[in-house]
Amino acid sequence: MAAAWGLSLAAAALRAVTPWPRSRLLAAPAGWRAHREASSSSPEAGEGQIHLTDSCVQRLLEITQGSEFLRLEVEGGGCSGFQYKFSLDTIINPDDRVFEQGGARVVVDSDSLAFVKGAQVDFSQELIRSSFQVLNNPQAQTGCSCGSSFSVKL
Repeated sequence: MAAAWGLSLAAAALRAVTPWPRSRLLAAPAGWRAHREASSSSPEAGEGQIHLTDSCVQRLLEITQGSEFLRLEVEGGGCSGFQYKFSLDTIINPDDRVFEQGGARVVVDSDSLAFVKGAQVDFSQELIRSSFQVLNNPQAQTGCSCGSSFSVKL
């Protein structure tokens, strides 16, 4: 009986740390490995651009359907003052900038672009989570340990 209880406890612990698919945005297909090779959104990518990594492009191609794209927004909040927000969207507003690479699109509104211009968008798959992340943000002075919030350079 104790051995059976120990097995069920181990199974429960494994379920607690296994990244089970919760939505199309976060779920990772079986056997898929995240690649962190950086690649720019265009050959003439400049400081006002958002750069997409190969893993970001690959994941977006897997989860988006039709006219869907990944929207990146910056909101006030988080432990460092500002936080990144990712969502799937289908509506492009007049003040949006579209960054496309290999058929994958990331859209950023003009207000948020001021806080992330020159940054990379990556898809990371780890033991405890799979998520889109902003990396190497030249507009950020400091960030929290989980990478979802930051403070801006003054």
